[in-house]
Amino acid sequence: MSIDTTVAGSQPQSGYAHPEVLVDTEWVAAHLDDPNVRIIEADEDPLLYEAMGHIRNAVKLDWHVDVQDPVRRDFVDKAAFEALMSRYGISNDTTVVFYGDKNNWYAAYSYWLFKLYGHRDARIMNGGRTKWEAEGREYTKETPQFAATQYTAQEANLSLRAFRRQVEDHLHAANAALVDVRSPDEYTGKLVHMINYPQEGAQRGGHIPGAQNIPWATAANPDGTFKSAEELQQIYRGKGITPEKDVIAYCRIGERSAHTWFVLTQLLGYPNVRNYDGSWTEWGNLVGAPINKGEQP
Repeated sequence: MSIDTTVAGSQPQSGYAHPEVLVDTEWVAAHLDDPNVRIIEADEDPLLYEAMGHIRNAVKLDWHVDVQDPVRRDFVDKAAFEALMSRYGISNDTTVVFYGDKNNWYAAYSYWLFKLYGHRDARIMNGGRTKWEAEGREYTKETPQFAATQYTAQEANLSLRAFRRQVEDHLHAANAALVDVRSPDEYTGKLVHMINYPQEGAQRGGHIPGAQNIPWATAANPDGTFKSAEELQQIYRGKGITPEKDVIAYCRIGERSAHTWFVLTQLLGYPNVRNYDGSWTEWGNLVGAPINKGEQP
């Protein structure tokens, strides 16, 4: 059965390249019992789902447990991703809707991973937990159970993902652009981690030479929703991040830059954007890697 792609209550001025990837809270509330829809909560704070409650029939995706390889610094492989989908009761034709805290930070990260493994119909609830709560909508603490499915993932689409050597090549490539989506203090080298977060292993502070600093959260409104296409275009084009360029985004481990990847590819329609999930925890530890400090020129 096909799912209605109308974005209920969408802003007509949004002008997004792919408006169908966003649904609003009203749409989600109307599809809580739809067997063809699976709602996934993915939070920066993994305790919210149990402690504060969650949208009814939403399953939890814990980034520390569910999608990280237990030994290598990498994501789970194709077989483990398929097993996770089976556990969630997700089929290849299921409409998956992500939401979470902090401007859908980890929801966008989850969206990127699902696209990496080729899930066709993935969306984000615009505004996430912030908007759902502001509207006084209900949460539950009951954990849903769904019948296991048979899921077949695609091989990882590496055109969405950048690796260290590709970033090194990017430094000298024509028509290339780097976006550092971290905070200004991380970018300049004043900090090697986010404010109020623990040190995550980087030995050096600063940024990759040539990277433009566009903090990820500048793409969001105060209510957690995404800014309009016109506003987003002003933000990125103003720093020279334009559609014809080959763009790589990075942060500390790739979660904030996945949010920027979503904005550039899904909302603005940029054709060539990759997420460098090795990000600063890798680059800041590389022996001999070039690093710049201070403000961008």
